[in-house]
Amino acid sequence: MVIDISKFKNCKILVIGDLMIDEYLWGDVERISPEAPVPVIAVKKEDSTLGGSGNVINNLVALGAEVFAAGVIGGDRSGNLLLKKFTALGVDVQGVIQEPGRPTTRKTRIIAGNQHVLRIDRETIKTVSDDTFDKIAHFIEKKIPEADVVLISDYGKGLISKLLVARTVKTAKKYGKITIADPKGRDYSKYSGVTLITPNIKEAALASGIEITNNSSLIKAGKKIIESTGILNLLITCGKDGMILFEENKKPYKISSEARQVFDVSGAGDTVVSVLGLCTASGSSLKVGAAIANTAAGIVVGKIGTATVSEEELSAALIVNTDEYRIKQKNLSELSALLIDLKNKGKKIVFTNGCFDLLHAGHIKLFSASKKEGDVLIVAIDDDASVKKLKGNGRPVINAKERVRILSALDSVDYIVVFPENKLKDLIETIRPDVLTKGSNYSAKEVYGHDLVEKYGGRVVIIQVKENISATSIIDSIRKSDPAL
Repeated sequence: MVIDISKFKNCKILVIGDLMIDEYLWGDVERISPEAPVPVIAVKKEDSTLGGSGNVINNLVALGAEVFAAGVIGGDRSGNLLLKKFTALGVDVQGVIQEPGRPTTRKTRIIAGNQHVLRIDRETIKTVSDDTFDKIAHFIEKKIPEADVVLISDYGKGLISKLLVARTVKTAKKYGKITIADPKGRDYSKYSGVTLITPNIKEAALASGIEITNNSSLIKAGKKIIESTGILNLLITCGKDGMILFEENKKPYKISSEARQVFDVSGAGDTVVSVLGLCTASGSSLKVGAAIANTAAGIVVGKIGTATVSEEELSAALIVNTDEYRIKQKNLSELSALLIDLKNKGKKIVFTNGCFDLLHAGHIKLFSASKKEGDVLIVAIDDDASVKKLKGNGRPVINAKERVRILSALDSVDYIVVFPENKLKDLIETIRPDVLTKGSNYSAKEVYGHDLVEKYGGRVVIIQVKENISATSIIDSIRKSDPAL
């Protein structure tokens, strides 16, 4: 697929939808309540992110687009927080209306350790007031001529009505603008006239009334939705099984997903509609846009929590015949941004480092055991010049690029960074891991960086590796068996 995603920075997108705040309370379970058989969670940290159509907007901004937001919030703390976050992102919020007496939708997730134990929703699904409707509709009609694409993100919270969609579609058609809707509910007739809708497989089954169990029933469900609604284009997202695109007068087009380790599917649909919107705004066909959106969704489900995809990550993933290493490998600046997000979500970071010139059973044991010490394992490898200095001429036998590729194939390894000589200290100071691991051929006090990690409140863990093996001994054995080497 050929598309210059740097063009995304020139795109102007109008997002109409249900705005929310996703709130996270992180803590530990220390005892059972004496009042009822429920855990008592000692809250350690609180965090809030943009949810609903706010996550669509967050994805668009992350890829450089200019965004106009249309939606309704309350005059409460959550509504003010949402406006503050949008302002920080540079989003046009003239179309975000504060309706008196209406609560801002807030979803609070309580997480004990790494276990999601409870979600509390504060919301209303009543239809917005006539005054709010008129203000939002007028804003939409004013902004459509400026926008390249219109995205409708429906979470069923009372904003996206048949009348609002009809007015949006009428104005969009007048100015030749594409409209894409992420639908909700059983009745898709309210989206009549939009260019494309993007339900997931469960939503498509609900809307069509057809149980989707295989490819045949999937196609049958898609055709029934198109026939019953008059919508000409339909993209059904199928999770790990990819997507299927239905276009007018064309055969259904299946888009497969690459096998990836899945951490969290939260917000994957938001990423799909965001990237698809940017692709069509940049002039791509629906088929190409859907394929790129599929790639983007594959990246975000490999992250923890509701996440966005960066231009660098998407560019790397779109390179023909790209490998997983292009996704797992991070430079220091990428790693810094990633760590802020991970630590805000309460994730325990484990770090180990080495040459890993010739991967063997001891290394596999080290990585596997290290991952069990936390949530995310970052592996740092010496660059080629550093390996040569440490190990001598003829080393490394496998260059850094290939070592990254090999390590990326391991499920236990989440991220990889290549570092030059004398930069390990800087790397540790940047990462500030909760746990620093090393093989049992070291003592805790011999591990480089142990003092830094302990200073920051972390700990050093020595992994017991029983295998009496090393890369150097393997290489020496090979050389002895063949003197010509």
